Amino acid sequence: MIQDLRTGVLFGNPMPHVHSIHAYFPSVVQTADGRLLAAYVLGEAFEAANLRVHLAESMDGGEHWTPLPSPAPLDDRTDTSEAGRLSQAPDGTLVLLLARHDRAAHPGSGLANPDNLGFVPMRFLTVRSSDGGKSWTQPRPIDPPIVGPEFELCAPITPLSDGRWLLPTSTWRNWQGELPNGDRMGAFVSDDQGRTWNRWMNVMSQPTGRMRYWEAKILERSAGELLAIAWVYDEVAGKDLPNHYALSHDGGATWTAPATTGLNGQTMASLILDDGRVLSAYRRLDRPGLWLNLSRLEGDRWINEAEYALWGHQPPADADASMIQRFATLKFGAPHLSRLADGTIFLAFWCYEECVGIIRWFAFKMN
Repeated sequence: MIQDLRTGVLFGNPMPHVHSIHAYFPSVVQTADGRLLAAYVLGEAFEAANLRVHLAESMDGGEHWTPLPSPAPLDDRTDTSEAGRLSQAPDGTLVLLLARHDRAAHPGSGLANPDNLGFVPMRFLTVRSSDGGKSWTQPRPIDPPIVGPEFELCAPITPLSDGRWLLPTSTWRNWQGELPNGDRMGAFVSDDQGRTWNRWMNVMSQPTGRMRYWEAKILERSAGELLAIAWVYDEVAGKDLPNHYALSHDGGATWTAPATTGLNGQTMASLILDDGRVLSAYRRLDRPGLWLNLSRLEGDRWINEAEYALWGHQPPADADASMIQRFATLKFGAPHLSRLADGTIFLAFWCYEECVGIIRWFAFKMN
């Protein structure tokens, strides 16, 4: 399934005995000059108020990384935390999607309300670079086309071949538990390369509000052909379901009903290969570890072909724990897949090794 496998560490706290610095949520792109540019989050804990987005670059395919200045520094404020996802437009423009979380009204709390899974106030912003990450614009706030009231940061901005940009996300309750438009997974749509986001693309939702569709990813298979994938949580039963997918044959105007991939996991990242097959990386729930899966679509039917255990050997999360408790005890996740110019697949994810949160990467080719 894979060959020429390499691995290394993108970021690891160099002095964990002195400072508490953990790393989470990486995304990596290759710039026009061949460098790898990574965005990730550093902070003292998984939901700490001092979480900040950082950048680093590699000149040798990931073997060595050099930190870069932050594109939008937040200084030492403790009332705002942030996360980010990095992508690249067809013209080479780098786009960093930021989510900033207002912690002022809930000091000492995590990001989510343990009573109703509501979220702290948040907002999306973007910063851009037209010179490979050497300089960045000032943060530009995004005005959502739908009331969340809050939203999930789960994927980078996704440019389509017809010029539209998508911001895949899911609606999320506010801290008081209000969710006026229900649980919806979809995307903000921009027709002007991210200057405005005036339409909502609805992909997965359920009238009863029982299912939560998280960690949305939307991929373009070909012009007009889109694939969406999400982690599904049954809130009434309090358990995860296999990841679901939906297809659009008209550029996102309509979608097939969500259907199971047969993969039991969370935070799945996928990539369309040159032959049309789908490569996915996901944090598996029915067996330990981070896994790769190779699948194909026959018509609208998802067919799994092969799987590969890539990393990890800890037992699955406690099935009886609440979702808030499980968020607090995650030990790895949020993989990100990139295809490099020479055909190499570059996978980055966060994980705990020796009790420290790091960013680990794998690079390989498909055979």
